[in-house]
Amino acid sequence: MSIFFKRIHKIWILKELRKKIIITLSLLLIYRFGAYIPIPGIDPLGINHFIEKFNSKSKGLIQILSSFTGGAFNRASILALGIMPYISSSIIMQLMCIIIPNLHRLQREGESGRRYINLITRWLTIGICLIQAPLYLISLTKQLIPFSSFYNSVYLLDINTSYGRSIFWIIGVIVLTSGTLFTMWLGDKITDKGIGNGISIIIMSGIIARFPIAITKEISSKLNIGFIGVILLFLELILWILVILFSIIIIQAIRKIPVQYVSHYKTFFLDKNQLINKKHQYIPLKMTAVGVMPLIFSQAIILLPITFYSYIENPIIKKILLVFQDVYGFWYNFTIAILVIIFTFFYTAITIPVNQIADDLKRNGGHIPKIKPGKNTIKYIDHILSCITIPGAILLSIIAILPSLVFRMGVTQNFSLFYGGTSLLIVVGVILDISQQVNIYLLNYYYDDLMTKNHGIKYNKL
Repeated sequence: MSIFFKRIHKIWILKELRKKIIITLSLLLIYRFGAYIPIPGIDPLGINHFIEKFNSKSKGLIQILSSFTGGAFNRASILALGIMPYISSSIIMQLMCIIIPNLHRLQREGESGRRYINLITRWLTIGICLIQAPLYLISLTKQLIPFSSFYNSVYLLDINTSYGRSIFWIIGVIVLTSGTLFTMWLGDKITDKGIGNGISIIIMSGIIARFPIAITKEISSKLNIGFIGVILLFLELILWILVILFSIIIIQAIRKIPVQYVSHYKTFFLDKNQLINKKHQYIPLKMTAVGVMPLIFSQAIILLPITFYSYIENPIIKKILLVFQDVYGFWYNFTIAILVIIFTFFYTAITIPVNQIADDLKRNGGHIPKIKPGKNTIKYIDHILSCITIPGAILLSIIAILPSLVFRMGVTQNFSLFYGGTSLLIVVGVILDISQQVNIYLLNYYYDDLMTKNHGIKYNKL
């Protein structure tokens, strides 16, 4: 514990790092306040009462949808769409950059090309918001809070008239779209002025915001059982820590492919023929190079048809979709696991530029020992990538279905979502990224301090 406090002290005495942390926390606080501001015309107390009382069947589904917005989704907040439209547009742009040659050329042009692609991504985000916002309002008015006299207490407008409905829809679409754009702006400011990737930190803050309620409900439910409940709670916490460690191992695991560069060979000889002091480098291939993208893709594919459940009249199709609404059921999790494995291979194949890696090695005078440059290098890297992707895909699928498994073991719905899935991987990944950036700041500071001491230069770092 003393080591922890010493590290906090070291972080706090660095003026630049302290300023970045304060800016990051301030912007996150603004985002959290915005998550509690309702859409104009909605009574937040009424919608919370409705969801708690009348929507218990699909509660697990709503928890998954709202986990990325810190509960803003089921509060009918102005930030209900959160940052997800921007993530969707980013994924679409990544795929389009691979499919469309002009965009692929822009992507390789450097900073100017990336700025142009970012501009297209933002305009695409607005387009997605203009689609998702009406769908959210449809779900809000027809599925969550139907337009009827019984639920009129939820609305602050007279929604029984066509004029009231039109005003509600126009204002709702504008506010939800503006909320997403504001969230994007906050993410950019965190990236520029704060620490870490702003978009990822905003998503993580929304996920962590639900943790205190989840752990409180879990503790109270186990304490109500008695002494056995305390033992079960202890075992659950141990299992949760093991799952976190398991996730860290998966995220950090890499396969190193050794590389030798001709330019790094020394001209010192042992016996006129043997070079010494060769410098070795390596290509790091992560076991889960695609991160959480397969889980996001898989959940998006399953949630898309469920969105249109109320508009489908075919009884057979409605019965099938009703089965997939149970996020803790067998068929939902079996389908998720299969989709995660498929998308892990698919997304790895289109995002890891094996040909480009081999070309860059050849261009820079590098080669893999005992492997010929060119096609043989491509085949070798592709074979290694396939071998490490297989266990990576299986482990990702296991993490994806862990929440339903622990729920079947007796963990509450709220706390079970923190045992795996996209939420856990995002939180672990963001925390590791922030920790790495903090370590870099500390290393640079103490390295500069050591250099100034060696040169006899004294000045105030802070």
